[in-house]
Amino acid sequence: RGAGGRCGGRWRGSPGPSLLTGSPPQALVDDTEDVSLDFGSEEDLALRKAKIRHPLATFFHLFFRVSAIITYLFCDWFSNSFVACFVTILLLLSFDFWSVKNVTGRLLVGLRWWNQIDEDGKSHWLFEAKRVPTVAASTEAEARIFWLGLIICPVIWTVFFFSTLFSLKLKWLALVIAGISLQTANLYGYIHCKLGGQKSISRVTSRFFVAAEAPK
Repeated sequence: RGAGGRCGGRWRGSPGPSLLTGSPPQALVDDTEDVSLDFGSEEDLALRKAKIRHPLATFFHLFFRVSAIITYLFCDWFSNSFVACFVTILLLLSFDFWSVKNVTGRLLVGLRWWNQIDEDGKSHWLFEAKRVPTVAASTEAEARIFWLGLIICPVIWTVFFFSTLFSLKLKWLALVIAGISLQTANLYGYIHCKLGGQKSISRVTSRFFVAAEAPK
């Protein structure tokens, strides 16, 4: 019993190496060395999961332009009035131009372009791009929808132009040209916003004037 008590006291009561030296137990180090507190990663993950952050803007980005194409293709099924079809499609194209230029481009991809006239009466085209990395990472799906709608629809209206020209339906030619002009204007403006169009335009303009003044 005495030997057992001494043996038990030696195993149960004797301090280990960590208590003698004053160093913390190794188990506590293992429990805490893999713990990382990164609050920013959780926020970025939540933003990436929300692929469509602006569902209303995404819907109207495609609604007006797709509605104009569908109305152009099937307007003869619903109405025999050329004037009614012409006015309806032109209104849809105008709504699309305004919404894409002023609303959906700013919300979905952070781009904006407009024309400004200064005090001297000179016209200036301005292009802006919003540089926020978290927004760009979290709106990848919205940006894809934006650019696909912006590129594909002018191509469709170009196909309508050639089909109208070859089929000699000249009464629709003015409407098709209006559709190409309005949607190509938005595509042109946003491409310049994406590529830093203002700097490139000013650079090209300065080179043009230098070349024009060189012979003088």
